[in-house]
Amino acid sequence: METNCLGCSKVRKVVIIGCGFVGAACAFAIMQSGLFSEMVLIDNDSAKAEGEALDISHGVPFAKPMKIYSGGYDDIKNASLIIITAGANQKVGESRLDLVKKNTEIFKSIIPEITKRNFDGIMLVVSNPVDILTTVALRLSNLPENKVIGSGTVLDTARLKYELGNHLNVDSRSVHAFIIGEHGDSEIAAWSGVNISGVPINKFCEMRGHCDHTDNMKRIAEDVKNSAYEIIKKKKATYYGVAMAVKRICEAIIRDEKSILSVSSMMHGEYGIKDISLSMPAIVGKDGFETRVPIQLSEDEISNLQKSAKTLTDILKNLEI
Repeated sequence: METNCLGCSKVRKVVIIGCGFVGAACAFAIMQSGLFSEMVLIDNDSAKAEGEALDISHGVPFAKPMKIYSGGYDDIKNASLIIITAGANQKVGESRLDLVKKNTEIFKSIIPEITKRNFDGIMLVVSNPVDILTTVALRLSNLPENKVIGSGTVLDTARLKYELGNHLNVDSRSVHAFIIGEHGDSEIAAWSGVNISGVPINKFCEMRGHCDHTDNMKRIAEDVKNSAYEIIKKKKATYYGVAMAVKRICEAIIRDEKSILSVSSMMHGEYGIKDISLSMPAIVGKDGFETRVPIQLSEDEISNLQKSAKTLTDILKNLEI
């Protein structure tokens, strides 16, 4: 008998809404992961969804058994996780916040269709601007706060680890660091808590012959922040990195890993910030968001975090939701 909780006897079923570059890449990464036994692709362009489902299905013999098909909102029934990637693409010269009105309108058409089906699983928002749209999805869905999370700065954090790994010539998996705040131009590299397997970042840098800490930190943080713009400039879109980030979040949820990931979730007064979803380290498991993890931040980092939150709050005030 099927039940309505993750980790129980129900079929592990995931729904991806939006089959553009990001949605298709997420579907491909998830197929390879073996996390689910069933995946539904939904898109306004049903032929596109059918084509992606068929193409990805042909890789199943090289992975693990999985039913992959295109469908509609009625196929949401019994899904444990819905991933929303639908939205307008970020264009060259356009910031993630420039997308907010267009994608809010798209969410106004998507979220009610989900709630009509009495969905009670976890909703993972990937569309940009992800922090604002996570708040929009929460307001429109009336789901419990822990069940509506955004992919946040999980990818930005991976980019920071990658850059630091290259800079220090060390395995990026040994780098412990977070990008926090907005997944966007006001994001903050939380340098105060960065360490390499427990060794403070500045000490490790000096071990590797790097002593110009301020300039290097500034350069690396700027490279991380601007990496999406660079990719979009060169190939018109980003999708592989975020697909891997989405897969990682799915792993934490489906396996109930209690992993600490910088997902976007609603703030309730932490650092003086409330009523807005923001990307901060949190424990993620079978119930989605479990609890926020306090990390070491300097006064400047807290101030910049508050500015980042204000940027998002000001934009949210102008949305009709």
